[in-house]
Amino acid sequence: MSTPQPPMPQAAPAWQAAPGSAYPTYTSPIPVVRTHLGHAIASEWTKIRSVRSTMWTLGVFLLLVVGIGLLVALLVAAKSGDTDLSGENPLSFGVFGLLLGSICLITLGVLTTASEYGTGMIRTTMVACPSRGRVLAAKAVVFFAVAFTVSLLSVGLVAFADAALLDGARQPSGMEWLKGTFGVSLYLALLGLLSLAIGSVIRHSAGAITIMIGLVLAPLVIALFMFSESLDGVRTALFEYSIPNQLSVFYSNSLTRSGPSGWDPLWIMAVVTAVVFAGAWLLLERRDV
Repeated sequence: MSTPQPPMPQAAPAWQAAPGSAYPTYTSPIPVVRTHLGHAIASEWTKIRSVRSTMWTLGVFLLLVVGIGLLVALLVAAKSGDTDLSGENPLSFGVFGLLLGSICLITLGVLTTASEYGTGMIRTTMVACPSRGRVLAAKAVVFFAVAFTVSLLSVGLVAFADAALLDGARQPSGMEWLKGTFGVSLYLALLGLLSLAIGSVIRHSAGAITIMIGLVLAPLVIALFMFSESLDGVRTALFEYSIPNQLSVFYSNSLTRSGPSGWDPLWIMAVVTAVVFAGAWLLLERRDV
C-alpha cells in the first residue's frame, strides 16, 4: 500500500522589479475588476437581509397587514346581512392594516440609511465604495424591491381573502384589482423610499422616523381640529392630500368629494420622492461623512 503524497506547495507569487527601481513590486494573482452598480447592490442586499431588525420589521408588517385585514373581513362578514354589503368593494377593507403597516416600512426605510451613520458603519461603506451616489442608488434599489415584493404579497393575500369572505359585496373590476394590489404596493414602496431619503438627509434614526410619522399623521390630525369656517379650504386640502386619504383612494374611498382620484396619489408620491431623493443625493455629495 503506497503512502499518500503530501500536497505540492503552491508557487510563490512573482516579485518583479519595477522599471528604473531596485526594489521588487508584488503582482497579485487576483484579477482587478472595475466595480459597478451591481457590486453595490449585492453588498446592500447582503446588509439588508443579514440584519435582524429587517426580519422583525417585515414580520410585524406582515402581521399587521394580513392579520388586521383578515380580522376586519371576518368581523364584517359576521355582522353584515345579505344586502348590507351590496355595492361595496370588498378590497377596501384591507386599508386598515395598511395604515398601520406603513409605519413598519417607514421605519425600515429610515434605518436602511440612518442606522449606518449612528453606528459609524457608513465610513466602512464609503471606503469600500467611494462613489456616494452609487451607494445611495444601491440602497434605494434594494429597499424598493424588498418593500414592493413584501407589500404585493401581503396586500394580494388580503385582497383574495376579502373577496372570498365577503360574499354579499360586488365583484371588483379588473382596474380595481390592479389599483388595490399593484398600485397600493407601489405607493407603499415609494413611501418607504421617501423615508430612506429622509434618513439620508437627517442622518438620525429617531429624528427621521419622527418626521415621517408626523408627515403621515399630522395633516389628518390637524384638519380634525380646524373648526373655523375661514379655514375650510385649508382643512379640505389637508384631508384630501393626507397619506391615509391617498391610500383609501386606491380603493375608491375618499374622505372628500374632491381631491386626488384614480392613480393621482401614486404620481404625487412619485414626484415628492424624486424631489427629496435628488436633495439627499446632492447633500450626500457635498457633506462630509
